[in-house]
Amino acid sequence: MSSTPHGNHLRTGRHSENGRVYLLTAVTHERSPVFKDWRIGRLLVHEFRKAHEAGNATSIAWVVMPDHFHWLVELHNGDLPKLMQATKARSARAINLKRGQPDRLWQKGYFDRAMRKEDDLKLAARYIIANPLRAGLVSHVGDYPLWDAIWL
Repeated sequence: MSSTPHGNHLRTGRHSENGRVYLLTAVTHERSPVFKDWRIGRLLVHEFRKAHEAGNATSIAWVVMPDHFHWLVELHNGDLPKLMQATKARSARAINLKRGQPDRLWQKGYFDRAMRKEDDLKLAARYIIANPLRAGLVSHVGDYPLWDAIWL
């Protein structure tokens, strides 16, 4: 069995719908803890905000962990592949410029889960923002600098 990530194969035969809520996850290349430096993580957060400002998605909740992110969004204009490609490409450019390194930032592909209408979005958001607690990075979620949710 290969240890190669298969996130890029997950999109085959799937489509995205405007107005639907998705839980998106992307992982850094070789799980490098790039976002251990919260200032670098803020560059990714800036891209989440750009997607919102462009009218492509509404961020419901997100957390940036040292080597990946979880982003709960309602899709508006476009589709998931375009949203994720733009977010990952722009964040990679900004982060590599800041670090002065032209390294590959992201693993290929991403994971997505379409949320059903009966899914509790607040419960999903709580699960997302509790990631730093479960990972042992902080004792209180408020101590972690890279998360947000619309219910604050």
